[in-house]
Amino acid sequence: MADLSISIVTELKRSELEELCDATQAAIEAGGGFGWLKPPHRNILEVFWKGVTLVPDRTLFIGKLDGTVAGSAQLVRPTRNNEAQSHSAHLTTSFVAPWARGHGLARLLTEAVETEARVRNIKVLNLDVRETQQAAISLYRALGYHEIGRHPRYAQVDGQYVGGLYFWKSLEGTA
Repeated sequence: MADLSISIVTELKRSELEELCDATQAAIEAGGGFGWLKPPHRNILEVFWKGVTLVPDRTLFIGKLDGTVAGSAQLVRPTRNNEAQSHSAHLTTSFVAPWARGHGLARLLTEAVETEARVRNIKVLNLDVRETQQAAISLYRALGYHEIGRHPRYAQVDGQYVGGLYFWKSLEGTA
C-alpha cells in the first residue's frame, strides 16, 4: 500500500520545490497543467511556486506519495476588502502527477483543503475545471460539489476551445 501524506507548506524546502516542479511538469505534459499547455522553463516554475507561498490569501497544500511530492492544491481566500464574499474561497491549481494517480491523493488533497477552509470559517468552496478532466470532475461530484454552470470557451488548447465546469460546495454542517 502506498504511503500518502498531505501538508500545508509556507516555505518549500529545496527538495520539495524540485519535486513539485517535476510533478507540475509531468501534469502539464499529461494535459492537466492548471492553465499551462506546455511546461515553462524550470526557473518560471520555481518562481511560481515560491510566489504562491508568499501570497497571504493563499494556502499551499502538497501531497506526497511514498515521500515524494506528487501533487498540490491551493485554498485561495478573497482579499480582506471583499467583505461580501469573505464566507467563500476557491480551490485551485489542484493536480496529481500522472505517475501518482490512482492512489487517492487527489481526494486527500481536496479533503485537506476543505478541512482548512472550515478552520478558517469558510462556508462555501468554489472551483472550476476543464471538462476534459473527467477524473477530477467525478471526484468533485463524489465529494458533494454541485455543478452550477458550463463555460463553452473556458480554455483554448491547440487552437480549439475547451469547455469548463464550475462547482460549489457548502462546508456548513459537514465534517
